[in-house]
Amino acid sequence: MQRIGVFVCWCGSNIAGTVDVKAVAEALKSEPGVVFSTDYQYMCSQAGQNMIKDAIAEHKLTGIVICSCSPRMHEATFRKTAAAAGLNPYMVEIANIREQCSWVHKDMLTGTEKAVILGKAAVAKVSLNAPLTPGESPVTKRALVIGGGIAGIQTALDIADAGFEVDIVEKKPTIGGKMAQLDKTFPTLDCAACILTPKMVDVAQHEKIRIFSYSEVTDVKGFVGNFDVTIQKHARYVKEDVCTGCGDCTTKCPMKKVPNEFNLNMDNRSAIYIPFAQAVPKVATIDPNACNMLKNGKCGLCAKVCAAGAIDYTQKDEFIEEKYGAIVVATGFNPISMDKFDEFAYNQSKDVITSLEFERLTNAAGPTAGKLLRPSDLEHPHTIVFVQCVGSRCASCAEKGKEYCSKICCMYTAKHAMLTRDKYPDTDVYVFYIDVRTPGKNFDEFYRRAVEEYGVHYIKGMVGKVTPEGKKLKVQASDLLGNRQLHIDADLVVLAAAIEPDKSARPLATKLTASMDTNDFFTEAHPKLRPVESPTAGVFLSGTCQGPKDIPETVSQAGAAASKVIGLLAKDKLTTNPCVASSNEMMCNGCSSCANVCPYGAITYEDKEFRMPDRTTQVRRIAKVNPAVCQGCGACTVACPSGAMDLRGFATSQIMAEVDAICK
Repeated sequence: MQRIGVFVCWCGSNIAGTVDVKAVAEALKSEPGVVFSTDYQYMCSQAGQNMIKDAIAEHKLTGIVICSCSPRMHEATFRKTAAAAGLNPYMVEIANIREQCSWVHKDMLTGTEKAVILGKAAVAKVSLNAPLTPGESPVTKRALVIGGGIAGIQTALDIADAGFEVDIVEKKPTIGGKMAQLDKTFPTLDCAACILTPKMVDVAQHEKIRIFSYSEVTDVKGFVGNFDVTIQKHARYVKEDVCTGCGDCTTKCPMKKVPNEFNLNMDNRSAIYIPFAQAVPKVATIDPNACNMLKNGKCGLCAKVCAAGAIDYTQKDEFIEEKYGAIVVATGFNPISMDKFDEFAYNQSKDVITSLEFERLTNAAGPTAGKLLRPSDLEHPHTIVFVQCVGSRCASCAEKGKEYCSKICCMYTAKHAMLTRDKYPDTDVYVFYIDVRTPGKNFDEFYRRAVEEYGVHYIKGMVGKVTPEGKKLKVQASDLLGNRQLHIDADLVVLAAAIEPDKSARPLATKLTASMDTNDFFTEAHPKLRPVESPTAGVFLSGTCQGPKDIPETVSQAGAAASKVIGLLAKDKLTTNPCVASSNEMMCNGCSSCANVCPYGAITYEDKEFRMPDRTTQVRRIAKVNPAVCQGCGACTVACPSGAMDLRGFATSQIMAEVDAICK
């Protein structure tokens, strides 16, 4: 006989402000199997938990229902409370009357009625619950970091410094990411390379870190603590363990007009190249789309001049399979394409550039050796117009831009303006903005320096059109504070392009079964309490793969993600979820539908002999679930045409009992 206790939480005024908690507790008293029902202001508090423990002992409860907030918040708390009182933790059900009632209804009568219904459904389910026992699974003490920018680098270093092995997978020939392309960093105006390069070297020299550059993750299987990952290492046509990075091959290569992606195609490189001087690993890479030897078998000059004998035209892609206990996503960002913003003449004039292209122009290792020159004629610009929020906060043009704020643009534009005025005092600098947003430490002071100390003209308003006319760019804009229209003859226009997740993020999320938002940023498990964890156990988030961030915030989050990984890898075993699938052998027809949809590869098949009523035997193919691999997603239960698959803790009978209780 079931003896169920019901505990209704006020959650302060979060629930009690819209739900009559006493009425809910009273209504649930009359439900079948309920022998105790009460309410309390904060059920998750120590006093509230003690109340639950005392009630379990006094009323000999066999199951409890907590009417409170989302189970994502406190289900683990209440399960531990039940276990401490001697009750199986899986005899606990949560009725979410905060998010699903009080937070979505303003009328108390409506909220209370719905809370009672949800409470009845939870009571109906817990009456059919059965005690479950979690198992254990070993932990592979190695971490995978996907992405080799500053986020991935910092995460890997922190994990490795704790004594655990780390692999970095970077799709480009070198680690460093976007930070390697920057000149200075705000708000201190430090040299980006001076900060980043030592960390890149630390990664290369760390005995616990392996770098898989020019590589990508092609397949991920398994679960937290036991991920099986396939890495595709692309052919460089250069032996990494032999190449010395001397660069002789790059200077002798006759194919020297290949657009240089590291400099955003503003200059050219050779078909065999090293992206930049501080590249890690400093190994040459042959571009198969530009190399004459690989395309038509003619040339081979780089192999002739390579004293180390590192060139290998026969090299093929290599597939590496590794096991990991945890995965960190650090896939970074890219500026959005300017192709749809024709009003700024980006595709019509070389002198309309993005902010990242401006970074390369001012970088000593850039296409103009650090001199600020117009791309069209390599002359010094005397009037520069910076346009803010190009594609950001674009609610009215979501088809070509982004609705969110890109967060970093205001600060890096202030940096660009200050550096320009400092190095070239004869240059007039205009910044057109919607709002100036400077939320970080010392950020507002940094912006005010640009205005007050360096004399940058900040104008509240948007640029409507840029028209190339001879050597000038005719800029039409509005000054909202001055209530006037402006016409500026500019030599250079710099667009602060919105940032978006790297294109690899969406397919990677599919491989990881990780969640994403509508903008293709990875979604965290909880925005406040679990900001660096993905809802997928064992997958963690670092840097701008989760949302727009500056470098200080990215490094902070990288350290936070690393600490979570270290906490996971420090364990020898993990407790597994007992709410796993199971197959009814008498109903299974071996159709393979369940195995085809299982994302974890937890289902296999075996031939089993059954004795029939006429005493004959029959061999049938039936599904078998590996409980150590199954993660309880329930996909197989939906796909099974015969109804043989069921999920412990969420059986069809339990779900239907909830439906019946709601429909009464």
